[in-house]
Amino acid sequence: VDSLLYWVALAIQSWPDPFAGLTPRLVALFAVAGLFGTALGRIFVFAGVDRVGASINSAGISTRPLFATLLALGFLGEPLGPLTGVGVAVLVGGLVVLTYSKGGDVSGWQPRDLLFPVGAAAVFAAGNVLRRFGFTDTAATPLQAVAVNETAALVVLAAYALARNRQDVLSAPRASYRYFAGSGLLTAVALLAFFTAFSLEAGRVAIVDSLAATAPLFTTLFSAVLLRDVERVTRGVVAGAGFVVVGAVLITV
Repeated sequence: VDSLLYWVALAIQSWPDPFAGLTPRLVALFAVAGLFGTALGRIFVFAGVDRVGASINSAGISTRPLFATLLALGFLGEPLGPLTGVGVAVLVGGLVVLTYSKGGDVSGWQPRDLLFPVGAAAVFAAGNVLRRFGFTDTAATPLQAVAVNETAALVVLAAYALARNRQDVLSAPRASYRYFAGSGLLTAVALLAFFTAFSLEAGRVAIVDSLAATAPLFTTLFSAVLLRDVERVTRGVVAGAGFVVVGAVLITV
């Protein structure tokens, strides 16, 4: 859904040459970012939502600033603040609270299932570092970059389904299509905003990632209102999500 939207928007905005300024090096850079930061990351994300629920999964993914900050330090030379150690401790504490929160999917889940959202956080962080590098090294527009990113991810996900011989990939109940299409529409808006943030002069990975790490605050609220029949939003979930967000912010202060 989002790949189609991006290419339609790019064709309208940049007609008659939507590929103006795109070089093989640029395409390769954002395609690799799509491989890690979208394709592999989304496999982890959907597996995490299925196992632990949206609220727990979102909080786990918000450990991303920890990985992003360390990767940005090593590859982009972005500085680390003195509160990083405190932030890491608070963030890890948040994950511990989530583990014992007895919230999330009402059918229950195991602590090892948190490896899926944390794994997503790690590959998302790697993708974000590549994206930021791409914007500092090229003149790509955010729309071009996100279109290449998502198209590469779509190709990888399709290849993964074929390699696993998953002919049932489109056999989901028809009623579910509109929900995932709506999710794709929201994702398209969110990712374009995300890429635009990275393209700005002040769009350091640590800053953009820490702001995006506030997602659990919104996911917890939406889950409590919209997913009452399938998720438990306990005080432990709220507290754990809060710790993760505070830790993510402290890491990048």
